Amino acid sequence: MGSLSIISLILLLVFLAWLMVWVLLPTNAYKNSWTPNLKTKLNSTYFGTQGMNLLLFSFPVMFIAALGSVYLHFQKNKQKISSTSKSNRRLSFLRRPVLVMAPLGIVTAMEFAFAGMFVALMIWSLANYLSVSFGNLHMHTPGVKVWQAKFRSVSLRLGYIGNLCWAFLFIPVTRGSSLLPLVGLTSESSIKYHIWLGHLSNLLFVAHTLGFIIYWAMANQMAEMLEWSKTYVSNVAGEIAIVIGVVMWVTSSNRMRRKMFELFFYTHQLYILYILFYALHVGAAYLCMILPGIFLFLIDRYLRFLQSRKRARLISARVLPGGLVELNFSKSKGLHYNPTSILFLNVPSISKLQWHAFTVTSNCDMEPDRLSVVVKTLGSWSEKLYQKSLSSSDRLEMSVEGPYGPTSSHFLSHELLVMVSGGSGISPFISIVRQIIYESMQPNSRVPQVLLVCSFKTSADLAMLDLLFPINGTSAELTKLQLKIEAYVTREKEQPMEDPGKFQGQTKWFKPNPSDSAVTAALGPNNWLWLGAVIASSFLMFLLLLGIITRYYISPMVDLNSGQVYHYSFYILWDLFLGCVCVFIVSSAAFLWFKKENGKEQNQIQNLEIPSPTASPGSWFYGADRELESLPHQSLVDATKVHFGERPDLKRILFECKASDVGVLACGPRAMRHEVAKICSSGLAQNLHFESISFNW
Repeated sequence: MGSLSIISLILLLVFLAWLMVWVLLPTNAYKNSWTPNLKTKLNSTYFGTQGMNLLLFSFPVMFIAALGSVYLHFQKNKQKISSTSKSNRRLSFLRRPVLVMAPLGIVTAMEFAFAGMFVALMIWSLANYLSVSFGNLHMHTPGVKVWQAKFRSVSLRLGYIGNLCWAFLFIPVTRGSSLLPLVGLTSESSIKYHIWLGHLSNLLFVAHTLGFIIYWAMANQMAEMLEWSKTYVSNVAGEIAIVIGVVMWVTSSNRMRRKMFELFFYTHQLYILYILFYALHVGAAYLCMILPGIFLFLIDRYLRFLQSRKRARLISARVLPGGLVELNFSKSKGLHYNPTSILFLNVPSISKLQWHAFTVTSNCDMEPDRLSVVVKTLGSWSEKLYQKSLSSSDRLEMSVEGPYGPTSSHFLSHELLVMVSGGSGISPFISIVRQIIYESMQPNSRVPQVLLVCSFKTSADLAMLDLLFPINGTSAELTKLQLKIEAYVTREKEQPMEDPGKFQGQTKWFKPNPSDSAVTAALGPNNWLWLGAVIASSFLMFLLLLGIITRYYISPMVDLNSGQVYHYSFYILWDLFLGCVCVFIVSSAAFLWFKKENGKEQNQIQNLEIPSPTASPGSWFYGADRELESLPHQSLVDATKVHFGERPDLKRILFECKASDVGVLACGPRAMRHEVAKICSSGLAQNLHFESISFNW
């Protein structure tokens, strides 16, 4: 058995043990047998009442995150396309869509199975909590009827189930996570899990809050709403938390995100206050049950903050018709990423707080010194960026976070790759095409045939096809690529007449600035070992400091005051404070070390003179020189067929694919992705293997 197999077995066993604790938590055996024994042994003077939950709930996940980073490091070094291919074929049935419907979206067999198990865990937990509590019903107030006490018990246990959701809530939004790649996920592909958990937890917490308000009203205890207890949970903190949570919940609806993105974005930053008051409400012991997700998110968020403090060096902006701009950044040669990766951009002159995600269109093998993203004007922020790209003369200040993406190029394993896009949904496919171009130029290479089916509203949007090639062109080896493009222009019945005065696009070059730096690798996919070291060191430091504070500050203070209970909320504040301090110290030290190492490479990056881009199919409509003597672009012209005034017949196109292994990727409007998913999951064509690429957060 190899080292990777041993590590994966250890990770699996620890995860199953952690999951088993959650299963046993609501049972009578856990309450009456486990808890008394464990409290006696684990609730020491060093950790107080948190000791048991720190060991059972926090430590296993942090151990998996740290050891998982080691596993990902060695897996990355040994990863082969051939092995990825076999694994993909073996598990392809798990990624087949089994449910396509709003608001859940496209749900695969694996997602459906795990969602079913999670719902089963919630039902199991609620049923056992109620069974135990009803069997030992406490009448908290004289005169309260039995049914009223049971009503209170149900309301309380709904909050417990919401706490279970919070144990997983922050894991999908940890972009540099070492947990998600262990199960083949990326942060952008798992955002929907965060959305599902967010809706579910808020629904449970609202029911929990309303239940207690109704109970207090029935028991004539409305004064409890203003209670901030020194020895128990703070009702006021819980009420503040639920108000913040409801505001975030309402503004994160799909319609609000689309129509009023800025409102959604700014209200979602209230998560900091939400976590604070939620923690003050549930107490230190319950916080330890959900601590790993928050702790790992804090590490990731602070590392992203440190990376974004630098200004990225923007080399050029390739402005195209149809409101398109390709931004080309300088990058360090040590930064590696896979196709469909995501880069987050911030333009301080537009908004100092807003960050927007865009697909990386460049290929780190073909363009080792450059990283590119495409922005299409779809809102006020992108419209301002487009205008600044046209008007800025010497420099356009930008900060970046990422890139983040998949850990492998699994799409190379298919015999035929069908990519279906709508509008700007073609962006991730640009990086895939460039990767296949690069692979096709390698000796003894085996790459899939490519069929690109793209829909655009107007002929001006065809300019996006220009981006299939890097800004510095490609070699004549493109002829090895078996590429076919079916482009559909839906709102125009025929090819428009060429307008000599129409904007033909241009490339703007920016002068280098000493304060700008190349985009460098963030801790994560390029530095798994260092990320594991940061996770392990910061958590161990947190435990050490928490033990010291509890033993030598809190315990003597309690003894000095004749055994009085230490304020319930102060335990939480110590936990949050020490957690933040440990993350800041360790992450800052690791970042400064990498900054020193990257500084050596920055001094070696030279200004590159890049030839102007040549024309390709999108240029047919703007009177530009076609330069058909260029073999690569001639090949692209020959491979492209443009259809006016019609939409693609996706069912016909997909069913006509006769290859034994057809990978189907879809990116674009929800309706289009759902249509492709339904076709692939219909069972009429077993050779279709579907994957959705969605960035509609």
